[in-house]
Amino acid sequence: MSSLETVQCWRCSHLHQPTLFCPACQAIQILPLHVEYFRVLGIPRSPVVDETALTQRYYELSRRLHPDLYQTGTAEEKEASLKNTALLNRAYRTLRDPVQRGQYWLELHGERLGRDNNRVPPELAALVFAVQEKLAEIREARAEGKAAGQDELAQIRTDLDEQMTHLRTALAEHLAQWGRDGEGDREGRTASLLSTLKNLLSEIAYLRTLIRDVEKDSDPQWNA
Repeated sequence: MSSLETVQCWRCSHLHQPTLFCPACQAIQILPLHVEYFRVLGIPRSPVVDETALTQRYYELSRRLHPDLYQTGTAEEKEASLKNTALLNRAYRTLRDPVQRGQYWLELHGERLGRDNNRVPPELAALVFAVQEKLAEIREARAEGKAAGQDELAQIRTDLDEQMTHLRTALAEHLAQWGRDGEGDREGRTASLLSTLKNLLSEIAYLRTLIRDVEKDSDPQWNA
């Protein structure tokens, strides 16, 4: 959505940029579905978010939007309350989590992880192949009625969790670069930041898939 786009208040006809409440008469507004999540929550458009302030802002707006406040209101107010509450919840869930926020930031810049995310990220190749090989050995042993390898699975999970912590830290540090550098940089600088962000998110997504595979093999039902 363009920052110059305006909407018209249903009550007083005031033209304004999309906000939950009309700046002129404070009537609750029906926001467009494609409005940016930063605007929904009324916070700066940045991948760096003060999570404490974000949560406080979310609860403040949730109270003001609660449908119980508009039970005796107009049809417009009731509709706005329901739709905006759902939109606010989606915005908050997305922006409070660094990974989801990073993915959303990519989308705002016309990028997605896409189908290329099915490929093993080069930085994770050695770890991925080692884990897959160990899982194959454990499955084969189970098929032959041998020990389930729970200790080995626990160690694999510990290693993967440590790698996930490392990646999430790297993601936070990278998002902080956007906060320092802003969006006014040269096109090449922005492209470089987007490329790094995409790579980090791809690694995190693939690692999550690997962790799910380990969790499946750790399920006690495998030993039944």
